[in-house]
Amino acid sequence: MKFIAFSHDRVHLHGHPHPETPAHPSPVVAFIKKNTVLVIALAAAIITMFIVPPDAEYLGYFDVKTLTCLFCVLAVVCAFKDINFFYILARAIAGKFKNIRLCILAVIYITFIGSMLIANDMALLTFLPLGYFVLTGTGNQRYTAITFILQNIAANLGGMLTPFGNPQNLYLYTKFEIPTGEFMSIMALPFAVSILIITLCCFFIKPTPIEFPAEDIVPLPKGKTVVYSLLFVLAIAIVFRGVPYWLGLIIIPVVLFFVDRHALAMVDYPLLATFAAFFVFSGNMARIGVVRDFVSALLEKNTLIFSILSCQFISNVPSAILLSQFTDNYRALLVGVNIGGVGTLIASLASLITFREYTKNYPARTKSYILLFLAVNFAFLLVLTVIMSIALMG
Repeated sequence: MKFIAFSHDRVHLHGHPHPETPAHPSPVVAFIKKNTVLVIALAAAIITMFIVPPDAEYLGYFDVKTLTCLFCVLAVVCAFKDINFFYILARAIAGKFKNIRLCILAVIYITFIGSMLIANDMALLTFLPLGYFVLTGTGNQRYTAITFILQNIAANLGGMLTPFGNPQNLYLYTKFEIPTGEFMSIMALPFAVSILIITLCCFFIKPTPIEFPAEDIVPLPKGKTVVYSLLFVLAIAIVFRGVPYWLGLIIIPVVLFFVDRHALAMVDYPLLATFAAFFVFSGNMARIGVVRDFVSALLEKNTLIFSILSCQFISNVPSAILLSQFTDNYRALLVGVNIGGVGTLIASLASLITFREYTKNYPARTKSYILLFLAVNFAFLLVLTVIMSIALMG
């Protein structure tokens, strides 16, 4: 299958490579740039270890079930990605539409739904290339910024409905042992409002007729598709507490070891390590009296607003892990760390994926992209915050 790739290389108009090749950063610098959040999490954990020296209580910090569920889902998603499952399916759907508005709407909906199944960052890595392919292939590059931004919002908000849609959901769902029905009922309203706003935004795009570019579609390998589908069902059953988590930790790695070792290698292990580091950080913070009293008082006044604000500065996953140590109001916290994923570029780290991919292709438009990103994201955040504040007061 022919893919449209995001280019890292810049060329002159005459097609010759740029004469200046930037020096490659050292391995340490490259690691820090790629895993900034992990480095920050480790630093935060280590600092708090000087305040709260390691002891037997540290063992209780780690939510092994959350880490196991997250690993199982990530591993199966990587296996699906190796056979281009999601891209092939999405490409077939997008090709059915004959005007650019509907085509962009389809791409955004696919990202929205995809985030419910494969998490927001993986949805963006999979479907941003689809959006780029649609726009460049039909000569509608002028819509790239708004399409990427809406895809980004769709990825961050689409995953809110399911316990496995976002990492913070999986953590809170497990920590507070939230019943599945209650979890989905809590998130149903912000989920529905998000779909409505995203749809309305797309109506500002003119329904210009398009001719979708031809592309050879390579059929999916039937055997692997069946195996990975069964593994995905197992991973979801583990999340929904239908199967013991330790069983998945045995079956999924063993099967993938023989069928697709690359998928195991491509699992986002830095994300798992980030969770572990934040478990130490948040566990220690909860044992510091002054911090516990201060944060608990703020959350008692308004858990929703404080969790949203926290996301804007330290991102939604760290906010969920940290704030869960200081409140039992999981309804407001769950809503806050989900809708709080829109806003600043660091409110959800998945937003940095979109920013990186856009600026690779349009480096001269970085400033205009950031301004448009902030305007659209904070508009979404304002509407969702007002609606959910009213809903949670009822």
